[in-house]
Amino acid sequence: MNSNISCPQCSATNKVPTARLGDGPKCGKCKQPLFQGKPVDLTAANYQSMVSRNDIPVLIDCWASWCGPCKQFSPVFEQAAGQFEPAVRLAKLDTEAEQNIAAQLQIRSIPTLILFKQGKEVARISGALPLGQLQQWLNQNGVDL
Repeated sequence: MNSNISCPQCSATNKVPTARLGDGPKCGKCKQPLFQGKPVDLTAANYQSMVSRNDIPVLIDCWASWCGPCKQFSPVFEQAAGQFEPAVRLAKLDTEAEQNIAAQLQIRSIPTLILFKQGKEVARISGALPLGQLQQWLNQNGVDL
């Protein structure tokens, strides 16, 4: 069975055997690693491909540079990307730089975490979480880590 995985560099969709997701797959187009152990920065240019063209769940951290709790949570989210990929793709959305996407997602407070599966929002939580609690929340929402 194959999984569609969007490249964090060029947004190309790659078909990867699901059993080989943990083997360091590279993009067929740009040859960059599909998983880099760090969150993907979301922009208007790559948002659709990251959210709707990944067969793995996508967790988005909606944040802003002026937000204290967002700054505190950032290292936790970075650590989570290193530990939880390729079971889930982690991505960051700067709500100030990408106001249209933030409005589309109806962001009312930050940090807000939104979990997508097959392009559909399945869970949302606001506030900074410690790594263990983040892992527990993902597990509760059907992400096998």
